[in-house]
Amino acid sequence: MFGEEYDVIVVGGGHAGAEAAAAAANLGSKTLLVTMNLQNIGQMSCNPAMGGIAKGQIVREIDALGGYSGIVSDKSAIQFKMLNKSKGPAMWSPRTQNDRMRFAEEWRLMLERTPNVDFYQEMVSGLLVENHKVVGVKTSLGINIKSKAVVLTNGTFLNGLIHIGEKQFGGGRAGEKAATGITEQLVELGFESGRMKTGTPPRVDGRSLDYSKMIVQPGDDVPEKFSYTNTKPLAHQRDCYMTHTSAQVHDLLREGFDRSPMFNGRIKSLGPRYCPSIEDKINRFADKDSHQMFIEPEGWETVEVYVNGFSTSLPEDVQFKALRSVVGFENVKFFRPGYAIEYDYFPPTQLKHTLETKLVENLYFAGQINGTTGYEEAASQGLMAGINAHLKLKEQNPLILKRDEAYIGVLIDDLITKGTEEPYRMFTSRAEYRTLLRQDNADLRLTPLSHSIGFATDTRMKRMEQKLKQSEALVNFFRETSVLPKDINPILESVNSSLVKQSDKMYKAFSRPNVTMNHMLQLEDVSNFVKENNFDNEILEQAEVQIKYSGYIAKEKLNADKLHRLEAVKIPENFDYSKLKSLSFEAREKMTKIQPVTISQASRISGVTPSDISVLLVYLGR
Repeated sequence: MFGEEYDVIVVGGGHAGAEAAAAAANLGSKTLLVTMNLQNIGQMSCNPAMGGIAKGQIVREIDALGGYSGIVSDKSAIQFKMLNKSKGPAMWSPRTQNDRMRFAEEWRLMLERTPNVDFYQEMVSGLLVENHKVVGVKTSLGINIKSKAVVLTNGTFLNGLIHIGEKQFGGGRAGEKAATGITEQLVELGFESGRMKTGTPPRVDGRSLDYSKMIVQPGDDVPEKFSYTNTKPLAHQRDCYMTHTSAQVHDLLREGFDRSPMFNGRIKSLGPRYCPSIEDKINRFADKDSHQMFIEPEGWETVEVYVNGFSTSLPEDVQFKALRSVVGFENVKFFRPGYAIEYDYFPPTQLKHTLETKLVENLYFAGQINGTTGYEEAASQGLMAGINAHLKLKEQNPLILKRDEAYIGVLIDDLITKGTEEPYRMFTSRAEYRTLLRQDNADLRLTPLSHSIGFATDTRMKRMEQKLKQSEALVNFFRETSVLPKDINPILESVNSSLVKQSDKMYKAFSRPNVTMNHMLQLEDVSNFVKENNFDNEILEQAEVQIKYSGYIAKEKLNADKLHRLEAVKIPENFDYSKLKSLSFEAREKMTKIQPVTISQASRISGVTPSDISVLLVYLGR
């Protein structure tokens, strides 16, 4: 069946695996995607949504690089929202509500239409390793499949254990068996492993809910989209709803705490800090009488509903009794109860920035196997692992995104440099250059990089160049065109801004707080220029951000340039830190383990002090 050798084998068909397979194949590698169930490629195991705070920026970055997640999200969306619009543009984050079945179907079809991708349904039980180099995989049927590189994207399946109250059983997610064999082999090869936990809420029958008692949560009046390609924005949308728990609900849930695997010691691993279970929220925030619950439809036609905010592993009878006390849920019917799942992961400090493992050559890890949580974080790692696996096989330079180039760069650098002991989730606060890393300019940042390695298509590149040219033309128009007091003062007066007495450049007035592009479009010269050049909303938004936040952007670029100077100071491979007695013991220990590549990376390791960095710089002659 498998007489020929593949370039890349991807193990797992979730968000990380799907992006890894697509990336390697689109770059020209002969790729095999092996997964336990081909019907579940691109499955949304938890909530039926993509994007959100910082996560939306990641989806845009994946799309800008040439990945599929943004396209799939747009094609399966049932609602679109731009979150945080009341804040500055660095915080704006796109989010879609998706049709779960269409999302998975679209992923499957896009992969099937991708040349160089083969598929095989079976469990991978081990790796083929020769002289510390991976040369293929072994399946549960005993079939050996040869390849030059392997990307592991096993999600929550490695020795997965599902908990519902006092019941526990093996599984990678509801209705699917766990994967065994890989963890044990990796540990034998010298890898360090750990356990993590995540959870999911009950799914309920939407026909049994009383939406009239809830608060409607509509999508944006003018919905946008994720992809920079020609996908269509939504013409109509489905509403979500919001309700709240209560003191009564909390009391009913507490009655089951003695049977909760979280509190009776059955679950020992850490769950995601920023997406806690309902019992964890009640326990940690005992002073709060209620918590928000978002009621999210699972698709256009299905009646299945996702109860966001009610993740739980309590016994099913406790879940049911408590949920029936929530406003609007008085007659609720369950499709399935919520559950927690424990699974194996491998601390990501064992990886290089390419996501290749340090111990086994040409073996890459991506997604929850690295200790992350979230579709978007997983997809971005899969994309980068697939790209770098291909580039290494072709003996080309790797693609490593810097912290000032992408949230993806921040994510991978955080994992490799700092590691994680609890499920890692991306936030805007993790990025020190978030004014540079906005959702609106992901294509300007990343498409040229991707195009240079042959990944982003010529069509994508031309579209990006057109956007850059148009937005620069509009910014220059505001810089160079003057406006008379009689024309600009009515606008300034309407936003309670001080009036001007003489003509000045439009740029200056536009830079004032509360003056928006819509205000400037009231000026005849601006309106005519925009119409003549046929600028769309994307160009108007890009120009407005560049003008109003130019000071912040310039400051962050200056700080990023300083960082790059430290990035240029390389640390020799396998450097012996023990000979530098002036380093603190903690610094010697951690840098020996992580083996940072540059001084900049070393400076971000937890426990490494500025004085330790000074010692290193002196030793390196800097």
